[in-house]
Amino acid sequence: MNPEPVPTPRYAVLLLICCGVVLGCYFGTYMRFPVVPLYAQSLGADTVMVGLINAAFLLSAGALSLPLGLVVHRLGMKLLAGVGLLILGASSFLLAVSSTPHQLLWIYLFSGAGLAAFGPTTMSYVAGISPPTHLGRSYGWYTTALYVGMGLGPAAGGFVAEAWGFTPVFILSGLSIFVTFWIMFFFLPRARHVMPASPSQPAMGKAVIREVGKNLPLLGTWLATAAGCFGVGVFITYLPLHAHAQGLTYGQIGLVFAVQGLMNAVSRLPFGHLSDRVKHRTLLVVWGLLGVAASLAGYGLSRQPLHFILSAVAMGISMGLAFTSVAALCVETVPPDHRAIAMGGYNSAIYLGMMVSAAGLGPIIALIGYKDGFLLTTLITVLITGVAFLLMKNFSPPPIGPPAAVSHPGAQG
Repeated sequence: MNPEPVPTPRYAVLLLICCGVVLGCYFGTYMRFPVVPLYAQSLGADTVMVGLINAAFLLSAGALSLPLGLVVHRLGMKLLAGVGLLILGASSFLLAVSSTPHQLLWIYLFSGAGLAAFGPTTMSYVAGISPPTHLGRSYGWYTTALYVGMGLGPAAGGFVAEAWGFTPVFILSGLSIFVTFWIMFFFLPRARHVMPASPSQPAMGKAVIREVGKNLPLLGTWLATAAGCFGVGVFITYLPLHAHAQGLTYGQIGLVFAVQGLMNAVSRLPFGHLSDRVKHRTLLVVWGLLGVAASLAGYGLSRQPLHFILSAVAMGISMGLAFTSVAALCVETVPPDHRAIAMGGYNSAIYLGMMVSAAGLGPIIALIGYKDGFLLTTLITVLITGVAFLLMKNFSPPPIGPPAAVSHPGAQG
């Protein structure tokens, strides 16, 4: 006799819980982002070392996201996301007791593993509970919550650092992530209780490498993601140093991050709905990435707080346009049982794109200065966007079946 099935929560309720969890995670994690470069500088780190510290975090997150996406179904989505939150929280407390730039580097390397465990897993969870007709809207809501966290976190971190110093920032960051872990533990159901069982296991090892290598649209979405995040890596790593050199206070720097994150967040919902209504999401991705490139040039030319804030507005809106569509497009390019793999690669592209710019541009910026460094980033972003467009331009999403086939809120398509 089969056990009685566990009641399945509604799609909207599950999505709301996911949004709350991701908001808490990224709020706590991003409290540290405008602060760590300045903290490292206060401990004696030069521009190159600051870049390496951020690059360690991004390298770890990028290198582990795809492998964890391959095995997430075996480990369990809720378990893996919970471990990720615990690692992120622990790394914040370790930052509070660190005293050298090299310690920051190792702590950030450890922290990146936590984000690799959390990010692809929750994105895959959202894809699994969403009807195919609502992918753009689901990722609109999900990424709105994510970027609200990414906007409010840096603002809170900057103001706390200005009022009480660096250490309280790290302690509050760890506490907020720890509280988020318990919210997820008690309120988010395990994936196997709310998603239909997959009829087949995703291909592994060499088989999946061959499939991915032939899927040019999927590779294009990953490359487009990397293009945008190449610029974001320069923003999160060198914007605090550039803005501080122009006379901005810690609080004003946090405000720039907050404006970027909040504009990114509020644009996600309308752009998510737009993404579900257009025939080809590809054009939305390209226009968004070109806007990101233009905003980077704006940062390089900025000299006053208002200039930085206007560039942040442009960057936030552009990222909302590009990344809502590219996440949905990434899911559409693969069959349902490969979504975790697609999301793993997507998250790897995010962190590796940021890592390359954080580490690679440090020595260059030390030679040519912040202004020319941001302008060079603009050029590189445009070039990568062009290649990504060539890979994605001929993709058309598969037709969606009759309404009965997708009426279940947890249908995977």
